[in-house]
Amino acid sequence: MAADRPESRAWWIWSVAVVAYLAAVFHRGSLGVAGTQALDRFDVGPAALSAFTVLQVGIYAGMQIPTGLLVDRFGARRVITTAVLLLGTGQALFALADTYAMGLAARGVLGLGDALMWVSILRLVAAHFSARRYALVATISSALGALGGVAATFPLAAALRAIGWTGTFLLVGALTMAYAAVTVSVVRDTTPKASAPKSGGAVLAQVRDAWSVPGTRLAFWTHFCTMFVSGALTLLWGFPYLVDGLGVAASTASVLLSLLIIGQVVGGPLVGALIGKRPECRMWLVMGYLSLNALAWCALLTWPQGSPPLAVIAVAFLIFAIGGPVSSVAFALVRDYNSLRQVGTATGVANAGGHSATALGVLTVGLVLDLFEFMPGGSEYRVAMLALVALLIFGASRTWVWWRRARAEVFAAAQRGEQVPVLLHRHRWDLDVPRREAVAV
Repeated sequence: MAADRPESRAWWIWSVAVVAYLAAVFHRGSLGVAGTQALDRFDVGPAALSAFTVLQVGIYAGMQIPTGLLVDRFGARRVITTAVLLLGTGQALFALADTYAMGLAARGVLGLGDALMWVSILRLVAAHFSARRYALVATISSALGALGGVAATFPLAAALRAIGWTGTFLLVGALTMAYAAVTVSVVRDTTPKASAPKSGGAVLAQVRDAWSVPGTRLAFWTHFCTMFVSGALTLLWGFPYLVDGLGVAASTASVLLSLLIIGQVVGGPLVGALIGKRPECRMWLVMGYLSLNALAWCALLTWPQGSPPLAVIAVAFLIFAIGGPVSSVAFALVRDYNSLRQVGTATGVANAGGHSATALGVLTVGLVLDLFEFMPGGSEYRVAMLALVALLIFGASRTWVWWRRARAEVFAAAQRGEQVPVLLHRHRWDLDVPRREAVAV
């Protein structure tokens, strides 16, 4: 009974933190169903409206390494509580904003709070759960967080119709800020915090130390190429691509977009269980997913005689959805090959990968659409989505390079008699480049 008490306490702390993460995902997607009202409220066009998303994702990506440093320095409890307060404040400001500049500022505050959350959750999971259980708990956390995206659709739309823009966003902002009292009371850190860097150079050195671990580098590129497609489609371009590019009815497009969330909720625990029990399979899973992703795009973009059938589109979107759970492989790599004192910084480095790719994908698709806006019959979307394919190919090539280098490190370490977390079998394509430290595969 006594032995169960620490584990029960760990699950309780995790539960409180995951609710905060669910709120972050809710706030992140809250503009989706409010887009039409935002056009009227701020008197702007679609291009200006997309700046809300690019700003928010850009802040998220840019803050991942600083967030890792903050979590290592101050602990998950303080950073999660700060994130919750920023999320609530940003949404309350958005409720009261009546100019485009004020709206941008409010979304910037909200984006900052969102940026502080996920790395803090992973640091908490790393502190309270074993390395082998880490992957499962992390993917369950991500799956539960995806439910926040569900809450940001039909329930939020109903609230907007019932009590309006100001009332809805003020209410959710106030509830979020109130939840900070729960996080500060329940969430606890169990690992020693890193000492405060004495200078900017020391901060850069701390980031360089994390980046110098090839497993961290592999985690960055793994995250880069696995999650950005679903991110770009969910946050902005999925609905117009389905409706204007593929000719899908608006009501059907909403259902297809929901597959991106359902796939994450269902796929998260399955992927987590697999890579937790069979860590040697995790990069094979990544490469398999990237191959399926490429095949899905081939089907969508080269289908003869118009748009593909709905069944093909649905399968493609389900494949894209699995990218979220598969991206958790990156955090398992970080957890295995970084000390707990450095795992927050390394997680921030890895997490920056996918969100940088998402911001770049959203922006690039928009630029291509502007260039080819006069193409007939939605053909401009076929061209624009090639930007996502190009990013996929680039990210996959970098992942392949660092996978081979990481495997070479592990083989070299094993030959020196050092302990490695994953036992590997050598293949013809493996490099034979010994390095100084064992890293992740």
